[in-house]
Amino acid sequence: MSSDFTLMEEAEQFQAIVEKAQFSDHEGNPLDYEKGIQKNLGMLESLRDRCGNLFLVGNGGSAGVVSHILTDFINVNKLNARTLHESSLLSCMSNDYGYENSFSESLSTLAREKDLLIAVSSSGCSPNIHNAAKSVKKVGGEVITLSGFSHDNPLRSMGDLNIWLDSTSYGLVEIGHLFYLHYLSGRLQP
Repeated sequence: MSSDFTLMEEAEQFQAIVEKAQFSDHEGNPLDYEKGIQKNLGMLESLRDRCGNLFLVGNGGSAGVVSHILTDFINVNKLNARTLHESSLLSCMSNDYGYENSFSESLSTLAREKDLLIAVSSSGCSPNIHNAAKSVKKVGGEVITLSGFSHDNPLRSMGDLNIWLDSTSYGLVEIGHLFYLHYLSGRLQP
């Protein structure tokens, strides 16, 4: 597969996407960049202080993103974090409840009030990610969403904090999400 862009042009496009990331609260009100980051850091610090659980979910490349950042959240930031896509668990829940409920069924057992979910979906249109967010909200937990593609994708309105990247490139959105999560990990004090 060939690209019409040089590496430097792709890097410039990535930089523009990251610089134009949009943050919003649970009511869809826009937050400026630094205010969004501070809110995100505050949610993670508060979670760690109360010894809550951090759940991370994604599909495909986004599952790879959350698996990668899980290591830093545990090792560097000392968060009680876990993903929910271990193969036998995911295949069991998908088989028993349907793929759209694969994460929400696990969360209905595991999540507690004041736990936190980071829900990552490039398109923001994955039913299993939506249902995971609903499941955590139902028990009184908090949700942070990371999405891209359409500005009105459903996931973008489901979090207490929503981060959206204005791109329809899976690769750029996925790397943008990982870049942002690494940045958070670097700013979150151990």
